[in-house]
Amino acid sequence: MLLFNSRTRSKEPFTPTNRERVQLYVCGVTVYDDCHLGHARMLVVFDMMVRYLRYRGYGVRYIRNITDIDDKIIRRAQETGESVAHLTSRMIDRFHEDQAALGVLRPDDEPRATEYIPAMVALVEKLIERGFAYFASNGDVYYRVERFPAYGALSGRRLDELRSGSRIEVEEAKRDPLDFTLWKAAKPGEPAWDSPWGPGRPGWHIECSAMATTLLETPIDIHGGGQDLEFPHHENEIAQSEAAYGAPFARCWIHNGFVQVGAEKMAKSLGNFLTIRAALKRFDRETLRFWLLASHYRSPILFSDALLAKSRTGLARLYLALRGLATTPGSSGLVRTDPWQARFEAAMDDDFNTPEALAVLFEMAREINRLRDREPEAAATLGACLRTLGATLGLLEHEPDAFLRGAHSDSDTSWIEQRIEERRLARLAHRFAEADRIRDELARQGVLIEDGPEGRTLWRQSSQ
Repeated sequence: MLLFNSRTRSKEPFTPTNRERVQLYVCGVTVYDDCHLGHARMLVVFDMMVRYLRYRGYGVRYIRNITDIDDKIIRRAQETGESVAHLTSRMIDRFHEDQAALGVLRPDDEPRATEYIPAMVALVEKLIERGFAYFASNGDVYYRVERFPAYGALSGRRLDELRSGSRIEVEEAKRDPLDFTLWKAAKPGEPAWDSPWGPGRPGWHIECSAMATTLLETPIDIHGGGQDLEFPHHENEIAQSEAAYGAPFARCWIHNGFVQVGAEKMAKSLGNFLTIRAALKRFDRETLRFWLLASHYRSPILFSDALLAKSRTGLARLYLALRGLATTPGSSGLVRTDPWQARFEAAMDDDFNTPEALAVLFEMAREINRLRDREPEAAATLGACLRTLGATLGLLEHEPDAFLRGAHSDSDTSWIEQRIEERRLARLAHRFAEADRIRDELARQGVLIEDGPEGRTLWRQSSQ
């Protein structure tokens, strides 16, 4: 496998320390509000990576943290009039609901920042002891960026360039504008924990360094997150962790691209976001996953209703190929020499190239349709392979008819089936004009009917 390492800006062979225990750490969400589709991309991208690594025989220990103490959280709790603990507990429950609704597997561990305060305090103490941090006059503790020569290597930025765009405010106690906060002195009414520097709370960047080094062995095989975390968050994680322990923090850094609305990144600060919950009221989860994976994970992806509709249509093509296939003995597994599987794996082994992998699935669907009538057993076997490979992307997990018929209520389904039966009887009685009227009526309701062999009529959403 080749993975693109953000730190070296090149594809590198994937060589984990232990194939049986690949260590993957991903920076998760800050729980002050509902997640939007930008968060969904991170969730689905790394879910895809974990699924595929496990499919390829790797044992994976997947850690994805939750930030449950932060300036945004404190402000939101003040706005809503609830405690920080109540707000974060409520939002974590909603986050888990969103995750499940997207078909995203739970990580092996999901540490919350507030559970690791002692580890963060110990890490800050170590940095002070080693001369990489200092206690300032305002009661905060800062990291000394100038002491870490490799600062900027991940993001490709130079210290002099960073300083030229920074300034120290009049009341600022930092020695250098680039120094960042490791520990914040307590403010009235805010949550606080005891520390050698007085009551306070951790800075954002120290959280992941402490949780990752507590739960995993360094160097971590893969450290990931959204592209917006590359600087300063991940840059600061490297500086803290490597200064404290004198060893590489992570072997490979992976960052997923943004979801864009027009020319702008989807973000709450810009007000151009769509929450996962709202999106799932308009599109089913596999359609959302298909859309998110139809572009390479490092590329930006454009959000629009038209693109989501196109994704639904593409996914329907795969389900149409699976519709009506017989289940064959042994169809739950794969033959290792299967050329389709080999092509799929070649695409995925090349830095998780999901667009190429999906192209292979569409070729398989065309082959299934070609074989369906002439060689039904071969079509069924290939269909089983298609399902297995699709599952590594979190796709094709529904029964074909259930997906193709969409989210119709029982009463809708009953009415559709009744009208189809009435059309069948009209055709048998040679009342073709009436049969055509029923077909057109169903079409106006968004239902497409297809007459199959032996007089059987199938139906699906015509929007597909």
